[in-house]
Amino acid sequence: MSFKGERTFDDKFREDKVLSLTTRKALEERKNLKKRFGRFWKEGIHGLCFSPYEEGQSPGDIISEEQIRRRMALIAPHTEWIRSFSCTEGNEHIPRIAREFGLKTLVGAWLGTDAEINKKEVRGLIDLCSEGMVDIAAVGNEVLYRGDLSREELLDFIHQVKNKVDVPVGYVDAYYEFTDHPDITEACDVLLANCYPYWEACPFEYSLLYMKEMYAQAKAAANGKPVIISETGWPSQGAGLHTALPSKENAMGYYINTQQWTKQDDIPVFYFSSFDESWKVGAEGDVGAYWGIMDKEEKLKF
Repeated sequence: MSFKGERTFDDKFREDKVLSLTTRKALEERKNLKKRFGRFWKEGIHGLCFSPYEEGQSPGDIISEEQIRRRMALIAPHTEWIRSFSCTEGNEHIPRIAREFGLKTLVGAWLGTDAEINKKEVRGLIDLCSEGMVDIAAVGNEVLYRGDLSREELLDFIHQVKNKVDVPVGYVDAYYEFTDHPDITEACDVLLANCYPYWEACPFEYSLLYMKEMYAQAKAAANGKPVIISETGWPSQGAGLHTALPSKENAMGYYINTQQWTKQDDIPVFYFSSFDESWKVGAEGDVGAYWGIMDKEEKLKF
């Protein structure tokens, strides 16, 4: 006889049974989560941030009309609006093609440290407005957050566009920048606030509550002007940021929570993002490549 006192077959059997039940429960919960995500995806969202770059491409490459039209066809049934980020290098085709699909457009001029590129971007945005391709014009994206331009330089670009177009003009940045820069807020017709609980290391379980607080801060700064959540989302994989953990379950749950809240409270939101883009790993680490609802092969991830 051989007696192993510290562990018995009966103990192992019970442990395996518990693990099996736990696994089955987790699988069932994920199955239900996928069903709920599918329902909300089918119902559609207010807006999607459009990801144009295919594998091997990055900003600076010329985007073809063919790839824009192909990707637009995949997401058009699920959104009312498209947001674009640039008016050069082929990005100017995004709002034109969006119009072919009957979509409204939030069109951005990408501003940075290159003065000549800034001039081309602003000129491109004004031209698209004059063509009737723009419903809301965004002059710059997170310029203050990055420190690429001074407040005075940004204000000059905003006023340049406002003096030439007849659509609402806004600026995109982190929600708190509108509190910190009331002169920028005053210059905008609409505040375009990026709200990312993930990037402030918020655990998924508290992310909806935190996003509501972010939005409330932007609303308070707006003094009655309309506020749009211009970006929010959750990555499906990657290293994570402290207690903010990427996973498919968290990405699905965040999308569902965002949809429930913004539909219930009638809050316009542009979800980030439509497709995974590998080039973003440079700026954000490995998590940067996994913000899309569809993967880099243009397949629905969930």
